[in-house]
Amino acid sequence: MSTFLAKPADIERKWYVVDAAGKSLGRTAVEVANLLRGKNKTIFTPNVDCGDHVIVINCKDAVLTGRKGSEKVYFRHTGWIGHTKKVPYGELLANNPTKLMELAVSRMVPNNTIGRKALTRLHLYSGAEHKHEAQKPEQFTF
Repeated sequence: MSTFLAKPADIERKWYVVDAAGKSLGRTAVEVANLLRGKNKTIFTPNVDCGDHVIVINCKDAVLTGRKGSEKVYFRHTGWIGHTKKVPYGELLANNPTKLMELAVSRMVPNNTIGRKALTRLHLYSGAEHKHEAQKPEQFTF
């Protein structure tokens, strides 16, 4: 029995809407990353980009469990010596919730060309409104 390998012509991309309201940020990011990679499909092939488009709404209503809001810190470096910027996750969720969701999802996809291409299909909105009704997205629940 031979192994099926998907070709780019075999891939049909769908649009999904994921509502993050009241759900854990990390668990939502895991499901979104799997949809972006196409791991939920039967034709999944690791070296082919076979994922779907994902719209995440209500990012501002995602939940950080435990004490992550005050104790977990997002670090970034400016490029200058000693210039590390630290922002607590709770503050980042309050000020820029789409950035926090993007960081969580981007760290769950591969760090290569397939992962970067998958992140272009991620659409994040802090509220319940989005501008992709014309694509007729399906509601994805987990």
